[in-house]
Amino acid sequence: MDIAQLHFLVAEGDQGQRRALADILVHVGVGKISQAPDGHTALRCFSAVIVPPVDIAIIDLGLPGMDALELIRHLGEARCKAGVILVGAQSNAVLFSVETMALAYGVNVLGVIGKPVTGSRLVALMKNYLPPSEAGPAPAAAPSPSFAEVGQGLQNREFEPYFQPKIELETGQVKGLEMFARWRHPLHGVLGTASFMPTLAAARRVDFLDWTMIEKSVAACRQLHAQGVPISISINVDQVTLAHPQFLEQITACLERHQLMADYITFEMTESAVLSSEPHFLERLLRLRMKGFGLAIDDYGTGRSNLQLLARIPFSELKIDRSFVDGASKRAVIGTVLRSCLGLARSLDRKSVAVGVETKQDWDFLQGLGCTYAQGYHIARPMPIDEFPAWLADWQHFF
Repeated sequence: MDIAQLHFLVAEGDQGQRRALADILVHVGVGKISQAPDGHTALRCFSAVIVPPVDIAIIDLGLPGMDALELIRHLGEARCKAGVILVGAQSNAVLFSVETMALAYGVNVLGVIGKPVTGSRLVALMKNYLPPSEAGPAPAAAPSPSFAEVGQGLQNREFEPYFQPKIELETGQVKGLEMFARWRHPLHGVLGTASFMPTLAAARRVDFLDWTMIEKSVAACRQLHAQGVPISISINVDQVTLAHPQFLEQITACLERHQLMADYITFEMTESAVLSSEPHFLERLLRLRMKGFGLAIDDYGTGRSNLQLLARIPFSELKIDRSFVDGASKRAVIGTVLRSCLGLARSLDRKSVAVGVETKQDWDFLQGLGCTYAQGYHIARPMPIDEFPAWLADWQHFF
């Protein structure tokens, strides 16, 4: 990215601070800078008649006239593609909430900075900007199959488990695999869960998919063990599937068919699913743990946790949602939330798993915080089981 070719907007009500921000931009090599003393002027700078269009806008939250919150709303409604850096003298909590609001409006937020603004911090956030041509085309809309079509796909054995490695941050060793359901559709190719899970959930038959994936995942685990790779596998299951009275008998029979010990299987459930005080459900979870199965709370941080209930659940892993992992090294408030999640896992004597590790910066940051495991595209994308041994050999060779 050549910042000399980008058009910057500085929207700041205080003339002295506005000039100071412009001076920082000039010092780092920015070529074109527009300035706006209030919100209405700033909004006009995003007009289609302004050429070249604004690429990156630095917006102070204390703008006079139209305030920054209203300006952000207008930018979101106009589907503005410019990168936005928010600046304010407010507390970190307020800045974090403003950033969350802007992201909810669809604004391309590069980050937030508390005053006083430093050149190094500003340049670091500018590096988060991707020109529209580099951001890639919008993904094609996933097909919306009917329940009958999904059922036919299951009957035709078109659904397969893909697996993403889970790495121990301290040693770099591969400690497990998480299963992701994929549909090898005869017309649309390989489809992710967004294509078929809503259909199954609406029909309340996610268990159809769960049992297909459990059987195939246990078989895949046995296949790896036979190849000299004694690795464990995590399987996502719906609460209704897990709560079925015959679940423990059926999974025990499945393990016997494939001659696999329970210690190698972890069941993952979303945070909202496990936070139940219903004694029968808790009894089933306890029986699974006492049999040797692992239990992981997935997407932690996205639900409304009751810590008293959470402490009662016999889970072995706490999987931290990607929204608290991606970019945590660059955003202080998100980093604080991440530290809190990791501290909770340690205080309950559970393993922590960071999901959505996309960059080496994320990896290094998590390593410094003492997170147990990490998984994400920085490590590997989900893959068919037959591709894993070759990937593992490469990882062990180069890590």
